[in-house]
Amino acid sequence: MTLTPREAHDRADAAAPRVLWLDAPSRPAPRPPVGDAEVDLLVVGAGFTGLWTALRALERDGDRSVLVVDRDRIAEHATGRNGGFCEASLTHGETNGQERWPEEYDALDRMGRTNLDEIEATVARYRISCDFERTGQLSVATRPHEIDLLEPSVPGFLDATAVRAMVDSPTYLAGRLDAEGCAMVDPARLAWGLADAAESLGARIAEDTAVLGLRRRGGVVEVTTSQGVVRARQVVLATNVFTSLLRRTRARVVPVYDHVLATEPLTAEQLAAIDWARRCGVADSGNLFHYYRLTADDRILWGGYDAVYHFGRGIAPEHEQRTATHRLLAEHFYATFPQLSDLRFSHRWGGVIDTCTRFCAFYGLAHGGRVAYATGFTGLGVGASRFAADVMLDLLSGAPTERTRLAMVREKPLPFPPEPFAWIGIQLTRWASARADETGRRNLWLRTLDRLGLGFDS
Repeated sequence: MTLTPREAHDRADAAAPRVLWLDAPSRPAPRPPVGDAEVDLLVVGAGFTGLWTALRALERDGDRSVLVVDRDRIAEHATGRNGGFCEASLTHGETNGQERWPEEYDALDRMGRTNLDEIEATVARYRISCDFERTGQLSVATRPHEIDLLEPSVPGFLDATAVRAMVDSPTYLAGRLDAEGCAMVDPARLAWGLADAAESLGARIAEDTAVLGLRRRGGVVEVTTSQGVVRARQVVLATNVFTSLLRRTRARVVPVYDHVLATEPLTAEQLAAIDWARRCGVADSGNLFHYYRLTADDRILWGGYDAVYHFGRGIAPEHEQRTATHRLLAEHFYATFPQLSDLRFSHRWGGVIDTCTRFCAFYGLAHGGRVAYATGFTGLGVGASRFAADVMLDLLSGAPTERTRLAMVREKPLPFPPEPFAWIGIQLTRWASARADETGRRNLWLRTLDRLGLGFDS
């Protein structure tokens, strides 16, 4: 049975407006807030970047006192709302890394793969139950002009027959599997496990503790929160898209909303119909791309494509549910898997991503070298956040390392323009990107952005 667009829309509308990963009985109770405190290291933000920073800080030096504060709950924002793809890439893919840092890309690739290995080792060491599976990621071409992007002459290329034997969709024309460079994970349970691990080493974690401002006073940084004042020898800002605490980062990041659907668990017959035995993650090759995967209980998580920017760098809870985008995703889902026309969606949600013009995280110090920050992950922070934690700790130590000597770490992305030019430029880029997906040709606007090293992505 082929669904009409209206039927697909009805399926999306019927899904519960909740985040699959956070809609779990294993979600821990909120930690209590903290008032006045004095610590060696204060970490602002209890997502992946902050939790990895706390854990790595104590693994490096177990004698320091570490406090993590978050204005909401652990994993409430991007950390608990993503697709659960934990990639080795630190540069938002090989192409982006090769174009921007060709001389050091081999080192970046090595560091990224080592970082993923160490994430896997951490999950095992602390016995974190988060469905971590090193299944790899399959890139697929669904339009003829995308086939060349998958390098047919390079070993490992999959023609239509071979790729459909791995995951069966009539839309697939070719593919390529990165067998070692990506793992699937339940991101919320990974975050909750990292929090438990950090606390087992002596960290304190406080929720419902918003940071209102910070200033350097003598040898410490005074951080004013909604509950009191924290005096810290060093501070890490792991706030990602919420950049208001540092003026220097605000123009370099814009918030983009990504939206996701999750299906009900597939039956054995439905799984057999798509023949997804390897359980690898999948992403198509367009500029506006979908990412999708099987969860541990055999749902299909289906997201991406329609990255949405709200005028004025808007961030608000009402942006997390967008009917037009969820309906569009539903249409695309049933076009990709028409054999699953009887499958329905259980969850729909959205989340805000910190996008920068170079597509991957940037780093720096502020307040006389006592405050470190990392932001701009552009949707690939599940794995790269651990690397970012080590970069920030290296920067705060003041000792040069292989990580801090990287041009990727030392350089900053170009800023986005002010409004209304940011909104106009982003809308034009989205239109041009969609057009390029249809035609296979990048127009003058996209070619100009390429030459300037600028971009917009989710």
